[in-house]
Amino acid sequence: MVIAIDGPAGSGKSTIAKLLAEKLDYTYINSGKLYRAITLGCLRSKIDITDSEKVIEYARNINIEYRKTDVFIKGENVTDLLHTDEIDKFSSPLSAIVPVRHIVNDLIHKLAEGQNAVVEGRDMTTVVFPDAKHRFYLDASADSRAKRRFDQGVSNLSLLEIKNAILQRDEIDKNKVEGSLKIAEGVQYLDTSDLTIVQVYEKLIESID
Repeated sequence: MVIAIDGPAGSGKSTIAKLLAEKLDYTYINSGKLYRAITLGCLRSKIDITDSEKVIEYARNINIEYRKTDVFIKGENVTDLLHTDEIDKFSSPLSAIVPVRHIVNDLIHKLAEGQNAVVEGRDMTTVVFPDAKHRFYLDASADSRAKRRFDQGVSNLSLLEIKNAILQRDEIDKNKVEGSLKIAEGVQYLDTSDLTIVQVYEKLIESID
């Protein structure tokens, strides 16, 4: 069975997806980590993110693995390197490149094949797993999402700068040619702005049970 979780950056997708996977003993798959890993690889290889052809070529040939909750490039665990301001800046435009989305989506399908899995990321409920038994769209206000990011302590930006970056990212995600950010019919919507992670978990598990 696949549980698909969608929504904008900072809405709590990753935290709740990891918790659900842990509690249910499901495989956890985060599409955002895969795009971020490709972004990291491109930057390390001095590939211009705006050069679609070179980015696509790199994505096709990258040796990328997902082991439990960690992402590896050529055997190196790069998970702790994926949430920097630089990766934040470039991963969204990179993920807007349609062939790159196809590459990542194919990888996600392979990872989830034959598994009970919690998969999370933008377009998981619309493009990648539109027929998943359980589909959720988590949302939150821009202010709430910015504060969560700020409180993580991994950004050098001010709270206002983080909020502006989130709003810019939302616009990119909403206007993607493929895999745009939207709420699909039949998906359960939940605003997490004023909810704790435990409260979000309880609401989702009620629907799953």
